[in-house]
Amino acid sequence: MESTSIFLPSLESAIALSGDNQANLKLLAQQTGAEVVLRGQELWLRGTEPQIRLCGQIVAALETLWSEGRAIAEVDILTARQAIDTQRQPELLAMREDVLARTRRGEVIRARTFRQQRYIQAMRKQTLTFGLGPAGTGKTFLAAVVAVQSLLENQCERLILTRPAVEAGERLGFLPGDLQQKIDPYLRPLYDALHELVEPERISALMERGVIEVAPLAYMRGRTLNRAFVILDEAQNTTPAQMKMMLTRIGFGSKLVVTGDPSQTDLPPSVPSGLALAERILGNVEGISFCKLGRQDVVRHPLVQRIVEAYERFEAQSGGT
Repeated sequence: MESTSIFLPSLESAIALSGDNQANLKLLAQQTGAEVVLRGQELWLRGTEPQIRLCGQIVAALETLWSEGRAIAEVDILTARQAIDTQRQPELLAMREDVLARTRRGEVIRARTFRQQRYIQAMRKQTLTFGLGPAGTGKTFLAAVVAVQSLLENQCERLILTRPAVEAGERLGFLPGDLQQKIDPYLRPLYDALHELVEPERISALMERGVIEVAPLAYMRGRTLNRAFVILDEAQNTTPAQMKMMLTRIGFGSKLVVTGDPSQTDLPPSVPSGLALAERILGNVEGISFCKLGRQDVVRHPLVQRIVEAYERFEAQSGGT
């Protein structure tokens, strides 16, 4: 058995690397087989030479985060391990340096996994991008961030956020209030992403001027959307006709990002999902990217990733019933 130590530059960096209740140290030990102990600002590693070397490589790959006292999550450690295993450390460094935006609180927003980075690059490059994956993978949030940045940099003139309003099994006409009050509950996740980046007062002003539009999918029919960045969220709940309608709204100078989780449709069993059909029909069409995110890309609380894994195991065993 061998041992070595890594001196961390500050208490903030030590706290960032350690994580809540030393969760990151436990994960490092689990991933490498090394014993990992933090004493003040000194990180002690004990184990075989390969175990210590791998653990040290992962810690080094995380340096851009802990050196600045930024919180490190499970997904960051797993991505660093993946980069080392596949010899993609330069790509990891480039991903960490690619700052997508900053929140109103000054927090940095960037891809946390390689598949998230590919998703961001596709949205920047392609006219039509599909972001598919379970809850917590950042597919809607990252789309909103790219859209807001596009708007602020004058790459588009309007930002349009839409989703089908079927989750509650209610028709909008039977809900109380005016149109905005009727659709707000369905579009709250999109609002949440906007509020991370733009002051609420400015959002209201932009909505009043029609620069930001938030509307149910039914209100997109018959329109041609030029110079717009459009996000269709919860697309697994579209019918094939609705999906075709939305895809044919794309105008000149526009981008459309379609997000959804194919495994979580709220449509009646007899109604096929427009998202699933679009993937089958458009999978090889030039100018369209399908970016699939998985449980390894979950960036919410670690419990969310374990929940997603548990459901995937259950559905695989029971045939989805």
